[in-house]
Amino acid sequence: MEQLISACGLNCADCDARKATLANDNAQREEVAKKWSTAYGANLTAANITCMGCMEPGVKFAHCNECEYRACVRSKGLKNCSECSEYPCEMLSAFFEHVPFAKTNLDALRG
Repeated sequence: MEQLISACGLNCADCDARKATLANDNAQREEVAKKWSTAYGANLTAANITCMGCMEPGVKFAHCNECEYRACVRSKGLKNCSECSEYPCEMLSAFFEHVPFAKTNLDALRG
């Protein structure tokens, strides 16, 4: 399985926005927009569903541009939080309570 680990430990290779972007599939983007709008109480359209991956070059999903984990990692010149000397910080530990598989991904990178 492809691994493209984001700053916080999510696997961008599994992200529906990235899959729709790579396929350049507007119908798939529309499905993702509807699903995420319902799930997260957002007002997304197919135009919002474009992303190459959190730490990859190119366009980012709107939330990814505002993500505090991504901003922190970029400010330190790291690939993701697993490389940080403060791992896991308080902010990231709170995130792991809701998304434990992100911790699993980052722990695996730490070895």
